[in-house]
Amino acid sequence: MNVPRKKPAVGMALYFLAIGGLGFYFTFAAIQGDYGVFRRVQAEAEREALTAERDRLKAEAAKMENLTRRLSDTYLDLDLLDERARNVLGMIRSDEIVIH
Repeated sequence: MNVPRKKPAVGMALYFLAIGGLGFYFTFAAIQGDYGVFRRVQAEAEREALTAERDRLKAEAAKMENLTRRLSDTYLDLDLLDERARNVLGMIRSDEIVIH
């Protein structure tokens, strides 16, 4: 009588090991890869920081533009001119009080 031999389960074990390894690799890449979840969170935080810096720089540029316009030839703010000149020269008027 021919008794059927059992096939070793090595092939099946290697198959499941390969499938599990591929699943682990793709899961790891989806979380920590170049385009993964952690990189996306990091990119969002960087975007928010850069947006805040851009807004701050826009406000500073608008302030400087306003001061430049107020000291231009077409529109001269005498109070601002007096303040800037005294600040640059380090002088005060006799009726002013300086608090450090």
